[in-house]
Amino acid sequence: MSSPEPPADASAPPPGEKVKLFPAAPGVYLMKDAQGRVLYVGKAKNLRNRAGHYFTKAAFDDPRTADLVKLITDIDFLEAPSEVDALLLEARLVKDIQPKFNVDLKDDKTFPYLQIRTREEFPRVEFTRAPKRRGVKLYGPFTSAKGLRYAMQVLQRIFKFRNCSLDIREADPRWRWFRPCLLHSIRQCTAPCNFRVTKEEYRKQIRSLQLVLEGKKDRLLAEMEKEMQEASTALQFEKAARLRDEMQALRNLGLRGEVDRDAQPEVFALEPRKGLIGLRKVLGLPQTPRSIEGVDIAHLHGQEMVASLVTFIDGMPFKAGYRRYRIKTVVGVDDFASIREVISRRFRPKPIRPGAAEAESIFPDILLIDGGKGQLNAAQDVFRLLGIEPPCLISLAKREEEVYRLGEAEPLRLSRHSAALRLLQYVRDEAHRFAQHYHHILRRKKFREDGTG
Repeated sequence: MSSPEPPADASAPPPGEKVKLFPAAPGVYLMKDAQGRVLYVGKAKNLRNRAGHYFTKAAFDDPRTADLVKLITDIDFLEAPSEVDALLLEARLVKDIQPKFNVDLKDDKTFPYLQIRTREEFPRVEFTRAPKRRGVKLYGPFTSAKGLRYAMQVLQRIFKFRNCSLDIREADPRWRWFRPCLLHSIRQCTAPCNFRVTKEEYRKQIRSLQLVLEGKKDRLLAEMEKEMQEASTALQFEKAARLRDEMQALRNLGLRGEVDRDAQPEVFALEPRKGLIGLRKVLGLPQTPRSIEGVDIAHLHGQEMVASLVTFIDGMPFKAGYRRYRIKTVVGVDDFASIREVISRRFRPKPIRPGAAEAESIFPDILLIDGGKGQLNAAQDVFRLLGIEPPCLISLAKREEEVYRLGEAEPLRLSRHSAALRLLQYVRDEAHRFAQHYHHILRRKKFREDGTG
């Protein structure tokens, strides 16, 4: 079992040399001091170039970076599929680690979403940082609030949807006498508030909008391109410039995360008590559970295996109980064997050492394994070998979000909106995040094996 942040390895190459082996790809870099504490987390389009800047004379002389670079004794990175993923990963790491030299992203401010209230008779379209879970179609999170607002203005000009907060119902005759707002006068809303568009026609507008948000915007961009060229030919340069900017704003709609993959825990508020009561009912527990531990197995480029264990008390993360394990007995990538090792190390009877964390000596009410039936059986094997009666042992499979239980052939299929499932997802995702965020620690070993140490 490793400490939260091990001290820097004296045999590792100097950070200025180490950074030369970084990939020329998007990702985040982590600057650390001699004790292994993360000082700064930054994002990069090109990791090698961006991180390498900190080890130049200019960085030592620049008052904005001088205090930081004097303390850097190690640097690691996490590669990301794109610049957007790098930005989202940076934000998550900064909120989790709270590095000393990061000023931005430490607060509770979240990335925005575009939300369509699909259950309304005349769905409204909104910019929001507090999205709903039910009755809406969400797009995001978006990395630029300003960019999203501008794109929504462009989309409203084209699709003429409403963004007001009126509760418009077709059966309510009073709306026939309602006076539409300015947006209708400037032809940016079809005025469902005055029934100047039918419910069916308005929903066609929304469906067209959704097609564009889901990536099917080539035809629209082609029409705008043609209009821009015509404006330029007619020497209408202001109109051509506006169309150019609007086209870029629509293209930038793709620069966003995915609602489920990039979920922000601080955005989608849970009701912990409700989730725990729900788990008691669906799992048939004698009393409402208070403690949950979650286990996740991850690997670094198919080589280094690492596991995380997170602890939740009363439905909320208890970070003092978080643990990280480096897999020692497994050769290659073997999730089942890795689970067996981690469960054995966590639950094998051992003397309670002075100062040991309470979570190490007390069983949780629920032990959640990330995976399906095979992962669950691997964990059960260990308890049998140890001769220990396991706590309530379950697993959660990612794709279908099915809950597997011991002795049950069929998994539980809970409502996607149930508080019990959302709590299990929170535990599972937190375990996954904790494992992934600390993969950079293992990169030191990889550098040494590559002959750089």
